[in-house]
Amino acid sequence: MSERPFSIKIFLPHGQPDGLRIVDKSNWTGRGIVFPRSLFPDIKKREEFQETGVYVLVGPSEEGELPKIYIGEGDPVKDRLEQHFSKKDFWTWGVFFVSKDRSLNKAHVQHIESQLVKIAKEAKRSFFDNLNEPQKPSLSEAEVADVESFLEDILSIFPLLGLSAFQKVVSVKVKRQQLLSIESKGIKVTGYESPEGFIVKEGSQAVKAEVPSIHHYMSILRRELLETGVLIDTGNMFVFAQDYFFNSPSTAAGVVLGRTANGRIEWKNSKAETLKQLQEQADQGINLNV
Repeated sequence: MSERPFSIKIFLPHGQPDGLRIVDKSNWTGRGIVFPRSLFPDIKKREEFQETGVYVLVGPSEEGELPKIYIGEGDPVKDRLEQHFSKKDFWTWGVFFVSKDRSLNKAHVQHIESQLVKIAKEAKRSFFDNLNEPQKPSLSEAEVADVESFLEDILSIFPLLGLSAFQKVVSVKVKRQQLLSIESKGIKVTGYESPEGFIVKEGSQAVKAEVPSIHHYMSILRRELLETGVLIDTGNMFVFAQDYFFNSPSTAAGVVLGRTANGRIEWKNSKAETLKQLQEQADQGINLNV
């Protein structure tokens, strides 16, 4: 996803921050509609629901930390959402995207749906309610370019809605000075800070045994990372099968150590300086690359 400045406008028709939200982005023909499930019967008559679009339904997974999602498309979206309202119980809120100039057709949203499913599966930050993986429709080269641009805008909006299911780590070249590590109990872990959170690199290790006092949240997250294939059981330890980002360095440290941990103290560079020290030096304007 390209890094370019943009602005977001969120309109609250009912004046409620957690109610219906209309999301517009600068220089974009699309529009996002975010709504809690409880309001669907009252708002489904809005004109946006009559358009062709792609949607994501979101809810908590059973006894887990990662969300459960369903990705779909509709022409119009209202018909499909009505079906899910009556037949799917897991979701608590939803978001769908349409074009303000009605430039999206059935094939376009099918392409976006297929790509969203692919991206979410690669990110491994959610569980799926979808049973089948949608196939891409046949589009011209120009149409693919247009819908991929539309998709890129959608992906830039998801994090602002608190939906991280589509955030996967993009491989970047990290300077040696920026790499941090943890070595404890026979494991070695490497990672670094990023704007999204804290990245643990592929091949890093994690302990199998958890201390009895581990936070319930941490234990559940470790189990879910095993279920999604982010962590692989190699016998005497777990190994990260891909780069993976956590919301904080403490969560990352806790997952690999199997206990509650202060990531600002546990993560250290090659000079044994802690992340806390490095952050304080950066705040004071000290050049960390020397």
